[in-house]
Amino acid sequence: MTIGRDTFYLLPLQKFWLMKRYGLPILLVIIAAFVIYRIFSDKDKSVQQTKESPLELASNTGPFNQSYNELLNAYYTLTDALVNSDTARANSSSLSLGAAAEQLKVDDIKGDTSGTIKETVRYYMEALKTSSNALLAGGDIEAKRKEFEVITDAIWSLTRIVRYDGQKIYYQYCPMAFDNKGAYWLSNKPEIFNPYFGSKMLNCGEIADSLDYSMK
Repeated sequence: MTIGRDTFYLLPLQKFWLMKRYGLPILLVIIAAFVIYRIFSDKDKSVQQTKESPLELASNTGPFNQSYNELLNAYYTLTDALVNSDTARANSSSLSLGAAAEQLKVDDIKGDTSGTIKETVRYYMEALKTSSNALLAGGDIEAKRKEFEVITDAIWSLTRIVRYDGQKIYYQYCPMAFDNKGAYWLSNKPEIFNPYFGSKMLNCGEIADSLDYSMK
């Protein structure tokens, strides 16, 4: 088949017309599809980042803080018993502490999408129950004070993990406890009342640190 000269010149014009007629809509469809993809992709990333955000300050619920208050109050009662070298009160306080650890409302912790925080909290709950029983079984006041140091370490770590925002907590230190090895305890007031020596060295110690997650 022979293509005439007029037909030969019309071919490029036909191609241009076809591209103009069909190419532009196709191009617009491709661009629209790309824009929609980017919108939903960015939305998915935003949702994922929100879900993976860590536990934030002031994210604890009222029921959780109430249960944590009970744990701390039992601990402070135990501290006072050791300050006064009161073995019977130390025993009853250790029972209250174990019960408060058992009843801590872990499921009300918010912001823990991975479950790591709740799992860690449950570990410390078990550790506190074990130490509370060990303190109860301790024969004399000195044995109870040694177990009290273990309890203090657990509650200090636990408080930082959950970022308890109910009240300020003072981390106090006695450098002479346990033959100058040193030991810590927690208090809800800055004044020093030493649970490791009691009346023998009542005010021996210092504030080593504090926690106040209620400060926004």
